[in-house]
Amino acid sequence: MEYKSGFVSIVGRPNVGKSTLMNNMVGEKIAIMSDKPQTTRNTIQAVYTDDQAQIVFLDTPGIHKPKNKLGEFMVKSATDAFKNVDLVLFVVDDSKKIGPGDRKIIEDLRGIKTPVILVLNKIDKLEESELFELMQLYSNEDLFKAIVPISALKGRNVNELLKVIGNYLQEGPKYFPDYMITDQPERVLVSELIREKVLHYLNDEVPHGVAVEVERMKSRQDKDIVDISAVIYCERDSHKGIIIGKNGRKLTREDMELLLGSKINLQLWVKVKENWRNLQNYITDFGYNDK
Repeated sequence: MEYKSGFVSIVGRPNVGKSTLMNNMVGEKIAIMSDKPQTTRNTIQAVYTDDQAQIVFLDTPGIHKPKNKLGEFMVKSATDAFKNVDLVLFVVDDSKKIGPGDRKIIEDLRGIKTPVILVLNKIDKLEESELFELMQLYSNEDLFKAIVPISALKGRNVNELLKVIGNYLQEGPKYFPDYMITDQPERVLVSELIREKVLHYLNDEVPHGVAVEVERMKSRQDKDIVDISAVIYCERDSHKGIIIGKNGRKLTREDMELLLGSKINLQLWVKVKENWRNLQNYITDFGYNDK
């Protein structure tokens, strides 16, 4: 049997479950998850490998109408992921109609030659008749090679989606070793875990104005401990007080120890950089740049 491989972009509006889906398919937590929109800021690469295929997934920021330079970067990252891949997964949620955001993405996808699979997520929130009507609605667009209904959160039908993806991949090599599940450095994963907790525990506009920079990360030679120093940046002094009040240090330790396989000594600081999301040098410094 021929071995298949390929690159697959996961695109869609904010908060439709793209990161949850990728984590479920890969079987590990690679991308942070939150019920807040615009959680993913960079394109994240994760690798699924089995005896028949290797699939390299690109989880992208949600496509939205940008309100600042960071938003512009995020949308560009997502639309660039339409290109130079073997397949695109367009993820939508349980919305019972095609809204303007999804409509814009559909029109953009019509301009590419790459095959597109529609992934209809959050079907656990739909009645059977509603699901049928929604599938028919998207089928009428005459764009998608297949429509696969799933629940990424509950893992429902995800294995079937992997099989469908395999049908559209060509014979190819393994691009990464079997043990590798992401190209993201540990330092980046740690900074994202910290940001995930900020997203989870803070409300309103604070999360969107938060960036995390890991300044130091070093293993102790004599003990199974990793020392981590990180700075949480926000845009206002009032936000700084809120973040400090949440004592996020305790909230992040468990996930980091699981990621690194070691105990951690985490030191967090909170600093203010006003309006950083509109300042290109800060956007670049925080890792949001074209690679």
